[in-house]
Amino acid sequence: MIDFQSILEDIADEVRPLCADGRVADYIPMLACVPRDRFAMSVATLDGQVYSVGDSEENFSIQSISKVYTLTLALKGIGDELWERVGREPSGSAFNSLVQLESERGIPRNPLINAGAHVVADVLLGLSADPRSDLLEFVRRRANDPSVYHDKEVALSENLTGFRNRALANFLKSFDNLTHPVDDVLDFYFYQCSLAMSCADLARGFSFLANRGVCPWTHENVLTPSQAKRIGALMLTCGTYDAAGDFAYAVGIPAKSGVGGGIVGIIPNRLAIAVWSPGLNASGNSLAGTAALELFTTKTGLSVF
Repeated sequence: MIDFQSILEDIADEVRPLCADGRVADYIPMLACVPRDRFAMSVATLDGQVYSVGDSEENFSIQSISKVYTLTLALKGIGDELWERVGREPSGSAFNSLVQLESERGIPRNPLINAGAHVVADVLLGLSADPRSDLLEFVRRRANDPSVYHDKEVALSENLTGFRNRALANFLKSFDNLTHPVDDVLDFYFYQCSLAMSCADLARGFSFLANRGVCPWTHENVLTPSQAKRIGALMLTCGTYDAAGDFAYAVGIPAKSGVGGGIVGIIPNRLAIAVWSPGLNASGNSLAGTAALELFTTKTGLSVF
């Protein structure tokens, strides 16, 4: 039997020196204020146990991790019709690349880069009269935590500085790949990125993807097993920006990162794991967080390979 608590404590001791390295996402002013010395790690096993170390109950901005939640809702809503508007291939480019979107005529490579998430946001605007409330309630149920919230200051900060996201959304609109007004799509996108959760929340909140689409807390069939498998595949190949290959090589699990410093991974039929350290590497992934996840899969022998 694996002693997850001891392993997490050992990992925290090993990676804490790395927390001083990396760079916070200072192009979003509110994220520039987050102390780099924060570190947290949580594991949620499918039998309901949660093991944590560090600042695991401190909320932070989940940013692009939210794209997995919105993708889940879009697949629940329209199924494979989604793939008529967005691809399933790794981008090999920065998550906010304009060049690729123009050269491929408005079809984003995958739903986990910014342009793809804009298309997913557009889908959700068409599925619900109140997509913000529906998303927040969905995330709260997955995390088994009604205190998950929308950080209005982070959303405003992103809105005021989101010039590249506006360019991406206008490109999409010019190719008829958005059906709603650009401002409405971006407002929802900035909302989803500004959701605030803790590491423990995220580990619980991704457990349904490790459990063949069934939420361990509510026993709800959130997705079909095939849909859960496909999201896991996209996380593995596209979930850590243009470093997905290096991340898969080093860590060996499907994961999704965000520029708030969080990374969430899954090991099918076993557990979900979340880590948070705000200092980022050149690809926008948590530097200490990536190292912590590599140590976890090495020490436990658990990965998808």
